[in-house]
Amino acid sequence: MNYDISSILKNWDYDPSNINARWVMGQDGRMKVQLRLDLGLFQMEAEGRPDGTRPRGYVSLLHYYSAITKTAGGGQALKLGGEACAELQQESLQYYYRYLAFYALHNFPGVVSDTDHNLAVIDLVTEYAEDEDHAWQFVQFFPYVRMMNARARAEQALAEKNHEEAIRALQKALDDINRFWGEYGESDNASGSEVELLSDLLRQVMKQKPKTKADRLQEQLNTAISREDYEKAAVLRDQMRKLGLMPPPE
Repeated sequence: MNYDISSILKNWDYDPSNINARWVMGQDGRMKVQLRLDLGLFQMEAEGRPDGTRPRGYVSLLHYYSAITKTAGGGQALKLGGEACAELQQESLQYYYRYLAFYALHNFPGVVSDTDHNLAVIDLVTEYAEDEDHAWQFVQFFPYVRMMNARARAEQALAEKNHEEAIRALQKALDDINRFWGEYGESDNASGSEVELLSDLLRQVMKQKPKTKADRLQEQLNTAISREDYEKAAVLRDQMRKLGLMPPPE
């Protein structure tokens, strides 16, 4: 058997300016995800753990440790030392590579699922790591993972033409990230790349959002007031009151 993958790489050039990902059919009849790297490629399962293993008989290490915390006294007894954290870090890296591939392939539900996994790992280690240094190896990536999660949720909502849901997802993520930096005493980072990216995306979504009748009436009212056309402004206010968009005059 020839194990050389040169022919595969030769027919799939690596582009450092983009995430290079594709779907392939596996010999087992299931779709796989491939991610092209500069020195080769990763092939990952599309469901479950990316490497296809079941650590300790569970879907993932996260599922394994979560099961322990739900047993009687399990949460009080669980302590994640260096070895356990290293294993969880390796698992999180697998999910990271896969959600990058999923994002490039516009598989936004997959991105949401995998970033949810890594966010749950961060929560797990934050609560049960033996020391803060081990926990910080995970916690420091919260803004990035939370940002990717929100982007995928927003993209998924926009594909369904649900602008309100996209806006909610982005605003919630911005609140979470800003709260994170406030908690960890890094307020200067509140204007960092994750916040900047989500803020730009939020502005774009709000511009794309179809205007409701209330929005149009409010714009017309603002224009009338700016032009000192108070008669028209009064008519518009009456229309808005009839629609329940403005309180009655006192």
